[in-house]
Amino acid sequence: MKLLVKKLNENAILPKRATAESAGYDLSACLDSPLEVKAHETVKVPTGISVAVEGIDKCVLLIYARSSLATKFGLAPANCVGVVDTDYRGEVLVALHNHSDKPYVIQHGDRIAQLVVTPIFTPDVEERAELSETERGTGGFGSTS
Repeated sequence: MKLLVKKLNENAILPKRATAESAGYDLSACLDSPLEVKAHETVKVPTGISVAVEGIDKCVLLIYARSSLATKFGLAPANCVGVVDTDYRGEVLVALHNHSDKPYVIQHGDRIAQLVVTPIFTPDVEERAELSETERGTGGFGSTS
């Protein structure tokens, strides 16, 4: 399996794993000038790349927070986990939200998120009048505590 990357901007930085055991590939900001993310603001940060996966039939690319940005500065993906479908060939953008009360400045090359390649299952959808019974049944939030 290969993660194929096309640079859309000559200054883009290829995704890379920090260690041999890292699950995610660091995504870096591709900016012409610093980008301020005001307190409680959401911005789309360009990466300057598009991607494709070769060698696996069904997968999705998931964009997760970098724990250091999230815990130290309150920056995390606005949608919690970004989804990049494998048939998308546009630029990978990272929607970051600043959950803190302080602005944060992103510089070109800053590692802003991590990209994880994940297999998926796409079962056929079939409507049924009834579903099988379970011990939990229709018990909702907090029903198993």
